[in-house]
Amino acid sequence: MNEYVNRAYRLLHRQDDLVFFQLLVKETDLDIGIPRARLNQELFDGARQAVMAVRSQLEQYILKDENFRRALEPRTPQPGAPAIVLSMAMAGQAAGTGPMAAVAGAIAQHIGEYLARRTREVIVENGGDIFMRTERVRRIGIFAGPSTFTNRLALEIEPHRTPLGICTSSGTVGHSLSLGCADAMVVLAPSAALADAVATAAGNLVHNESDLQSAVDFALGVKSVTGALAIKNDKLAAAGNIKLAPM
Repeated sequence: MNEYVNRAYRLLHRQDDLVFFQLLVKETDLDIGIPRARLNQELFDGARQAVMAVRSQLEQYILKDENFRRALEPRTPQPGAPAIVLSMAMAGQAAGTGPMAAVAGAIAQHIGEYLARRTREVIVENGGDIFMRTERVRRIGIFAGPSTFTNRLALEIEPHRTPLGICTSSGTVGHSLSLGCADAMVVLAPSAALADAVATAAGNLVHNESDLQSAVDFALGVKSVTGALAIKNDKLAAAGNIKLAPM
C-alpha cells in the first residue's frame, strides 16, 4: 500500500488558464500544467516516457555508484554519467550539498524542458520544486506549513525571467531531509536543480527566526541564484530579484 501524501499545497501553483494533470512513476509524482489546447494523448505518453527514461538513467547510475545516493557532501560523478546525474552533481557542488538534494528539481527541470519544446506555457511541480516557462505574469503561492504566511503570500513571476526554477525546502513540512527548522526556504534560479540544492543548504541554516537573513544571504551568494525567501513563524527575510504579492 502506498503511503498517502497530502498534496493540497498544489492548489497554490495552479493557474486558471492551464489544465493540470499528474504523472506518477514510482516515487516521482509530478503535477504538470499546460494550455488545454496542447494536452493530448501523444503529449501525455511522451511526458510519461520521459519520466521513465530519466528515472531509469538515474537508477542505473546509482547501481554503479551507490555513494552518489548516500552523499551529504558534493560528489564528483563517474565518467560517462548521464545528464541528470551531471546536473545534480553540479548543483550539489555549487550549494555544498550531496547531489540527491537536487533530485526533485533536476527531474522537474528535465521534464519541463521536454515539454517546453512542445508548448510555450508549462509548469512542472515535483514535491514543492517547480520548473516554469511562461509568457504571462503568474503568481505562485507559498506554502510555509504552520506559518501565518501560508495561503497569504505569493511570488509574482514575470515572463522574461523564465524558464525559472522555484524550489522550496522546509524543516516543518514534508518528508525530505532538512537539518533546519525553516517553515519555507524558497530559492529562485534559472536551473531548478540548482534552486533545489541551494534551498536545502540554506534551509539547513535556519534554526530560529534570527537565522532567516543569514540563510537568504547564503543563497544569494551562490552564483546564478536570483532570489531567495526564508520564513519561520510570522517572520520572513527576502532578497534578490523577488517580488511578493498577496494571494
